[in-house]
Amino acid sequence: MASERDRESNRLSARVGRYARVGANMSGLAAKMASARLFGGELDKSANAAEIREVLGNLKGPMMKVAQLLATIPDAVPPEYASELANLQSNAPPMGWGFVKRRMRAELGAGWQERFGSFDHHPSAAASLGQVHRATSHEGVPLACKLQYPDMDSAVEADLAQFDMLLGLHRRMRPAIDTSDIGEEIAERLREELDYRREANNAALYRGIFSDDDEIRVPDVITELSTRRLLTMNWLSGHPLLTFKERSLEARNEIARMMFKAWWAPFSHFGVIHGDPHLGNYTVVEHQGRPEGINLLDYGCIRIFPPEFVEGVVDLYKGLLENDEQRVVSAYERWGFEGLTKDLIEILNIWARFIYGPLLADRVRPIAEGVSPGAYGRKEAFRVHQALRELGPVRVPRYFVFMDRAAIGLGSVFLHLQAELNYYRLFNDQIDSFDVEQLAQRQRQALSAAGLSS
Repeated sequence: MASERDRESNRLSARVGRYARVGANMSGLAAKMASARLFGGELDKSANAAEIREVLGNLKGPMMKVAQLLATIPDAVPPEYASELANLQSNAPPMGWGFVKRRMRAELGAGWQERFGSFDHHPSAAASLGQVHRATSHEGVPLACKLQYPDMDSAVEADLAQFDMLLGLHRRMRPAIDTSDIGEEIAERLREELDYRREANNAALYRGIFSDDDEIRVPDVITELSTRRLLTMNWLSGHPLLTFKERSLEARNEIARMMFKAWWAPFSHFGVIHGDPHLGNYTVVEHQGRPEGINLLDYGCIRIFPPEFVEGVVDLYKGLLENDEQRVVSAYERWGFEGLTKDLIEILNIWARFIYGPLLADRVRPIAEGVSPGAYGRKEAFRVHQALRELGPVRVPRYFVFMDRAAIGLGSVFLHLQAELNYYRLFNDQIDSFDVEQLAQRQRQALSAAGLSS
């Protein structure tokens, strides 16, 4: 059993095959760009962006996650590329039953089916790194089995190499930001997502955080049916968020309020965020026709921050709220920005006021007006892009990556729901009596209990 699993480590042969499927296409784009620069020609960025989307869209695996993430970061890739990459679908064709049986045998041994009461042949969900099957225990308890696709270690390493090439394409276009730290952060988080044992610990962390909260539901992990590439949890029944789009404003607001808490409470009290807040990672629990809870379904992309960074996030908010420039500058420094000038601070404030905007006004409001969920943040990102062009490459710190991605993702959820809330009061309830030393102590205790380190 162990030898079968070992064959799926980062294998050279699997990486080579992965390179062949995408590398030639990406290299062709690089050659076009080099030729245009050499002979003074103009690139058709829209055509190239569509070509990149087509190349990446044919891949099952991590590159789609990387591309979608890049699309949310101002100037990580050109605006034309961001628009195309945002349209990539994360769902991939599922493995057939023959593949599933071989994968399950590799993880649990030859008699794996005898360890379940039942196991569905067809997946209930298929995504970029694996797929989920419904099953039951011998006692009839509903289970969710998340099974990783074969050779994902190799695929991640191959795709990260192509990711570097994608960033390299952008660097040839006089970028406004330096993506070095962005690349390192995404690579580190993506490698973490491959380890389902870590995801099991992440779920334990969230179970501890919400142990006294009936509104936020976290699944239990079935340890004896889980491995590095198989994660078995109890099945949490609920309804997709989008099924509530036509419900009353009161119902939609209640879901949005619980979603706000599910994201901001772990961050403001424990320095932890769910870095992938898209619609498929949540379902809604109803009671007598009313929303009464949120199921948190996926724990692969959890980011743990130093307490001092959380303090910087709170101080940036208070600095913007009170127009305290010194506090704002100090906060940016704790975020990891260097070489801050007055011009750079003003540009960073454009993005900060967009992200914090709904939290700064003490009134009931939508998260944004006249904007589609897919375009949320696009206009502001373009303004930042244009302004940074005058300053030259600005190094964006790695902590920015998932804070930004999560804020955009959560805002998109609120837009889908067309919720109208007093975000100012919701946020201030979370940071009331904030103390960085108390957060550090809570974080240490919670991580230790979940078997994690900071």
